Amino acid sequence: MEQTHTTQNGVAATPGAQRRVLVVEDDATIVDAIAARLRAEGFLVQTALDGPAAVDAADAWQPDLMVLDVMLPGFDGLEVCRRVQAQRPVPVLMLTARDDETDMLVGLGVGADDYMTKPFSMRELAARVHVLLRRVERAALAAVTPRSGILRLGELEIDHAQRRVRVRAEDVHLTPTEFDLLVCLANTPRAVLSREQLLAEVWDWADASGTRTVDSHIKALRRKIGAERIRTVHGVGYALETPAP
Repeated sequence: MEQTHTTQNGVAATPGAQRRVLVVEDDATIVDAIAARLRAEGFLVQTALDGPAAVDAADAWQPDLMVLDVMLPGFDGLEVCRRVQAQRPVPVLMLTARDDETDMLVGLGVGADDYMTKPFSMRELAARVHVLLRRVERAALAAVTPRSGILRLGELEIDHAQRRVRVRAEDVHLTPTEFDLLVCLANTPRAVLSREQLLAEVWDWADASGTRTVDSHIKALRRKIGAERIRTVHGVGYALETPAP
């Protein structure tokens, strides 16, 4: 059997081999199309058509990433994400048929890293998969060679070495994407960063069509660290508020 190891952030990877992607989608036409595109991109791909099969496949196959539809028979993609993430951190690209912000925020809240709304281009989906896997690699490298020290901005504390965040001395659970987004804002506190800047720096994605992704992650981050800590500059972007010196 092929040997695997676990990266510093807990995500299993297969050394010297293709990355594994589990595609979970109940529409056979869509799942076959996604699988074919990702195989053409050089990934090893397995598929599942319902919630229970997805959880079983994730446990048995230990994928490096999941492409996960929200609406599934058995139980939905949100429950799949909860169960899989409870066992082992896995980057998740969530697919939703509805452009519903509530669905997106719930998905981010249960551990999804990014989302796409149907219909989508296979080119963009493949690009998002590559981006998420690069983020995992960067996080593993950062864990080996972490930035020293803890950044304190009033009651907000960011521990780069442990990738932990505390508010008023209480731990706050952030997804890897949320942590990277917060660090990006914290690198230049009070400075306004455009959605396009955040998209490029956090997601490595230069296409402005993805700015809704930034907005949804900002909203999820606000719910966890406090809405007052992130200021919206309408028509421009966001800034991390800090206490006056």
